[in-house]
Amino acid sequence: MPIEILFQSGDVIAVNKPVGLASIPGQGQETDLVTSLSRQIGSRLYVVHRLDKETSGVMVFAKGPDIHRYLNGLLENHLVHKTYLALVCGRTNDAGKIKKPLRQFGSGRTAVDLRKGKPALTEFETFRRFKDYTLIKVRPASGRRHQIRAHFYSIGHPVAGDTVYGKNPGQAGFSRLMLHSLSIEFSLPDGTAFKAEAPMPALFSNQLLDLP
Repeated sequence: MPIEILFQSGDVIAVNKPVGLASIPGQGQETDLVTSLSRQIGSRLYVVHRLDKETSGVMVFAKGPDIHRYLNGLLENHLVHKTYLALVCGRTNDAGKIKKPLRQFGSGRTAVDLRKGKPALTEFETFRRFKDYTLIKVRPASGRRHQIRAHFYSIGHPVAGDTVYGKNPGQAGFSRLMLHSLSIEFSLPDGTAFKAEAPMPALFSNQLLDLP
């Protein structure tokens, strides 16, 4: 199946990553996003950031080494703004911040570690409430691995459908991880504002229809 292209120029390409497809090559994987997309457009791509295999939504790739270095610089200086949709278990505050240091462990999990963790900040606001869940917009100010999943698990509101963080009765009944990369924004080298958005996929929205 062709990868959905949201935007393409001579410097960057933004696509809508489907759930279940790894961002980059890995052991035991038959295919991945960057390899499939490179074949689809017939040119080499440079990885700027990643999404978990279980997460869908917008991803941006660089088409050359210069723009790749530029975008990496923006990421390092927290000048790339990402917004996610997440359905979390329970009822959260209307808005809030989670500022807890995170550390990745050998198991591949990420957890709060007040002594050895790296600084991490996640901001959120309520988008829609359900009886036992809350749909929120999330803006991670840092880019730690599994940051959103680990942060919300740490405050007792794991992302619905997450089989790694938050195994509890509220996780049952979801066919996917309920986390979607909604948009990404930054400034191009010439100062032009860039924004790419990926609409909520049907597999995500259909899960919401069944919630009281």
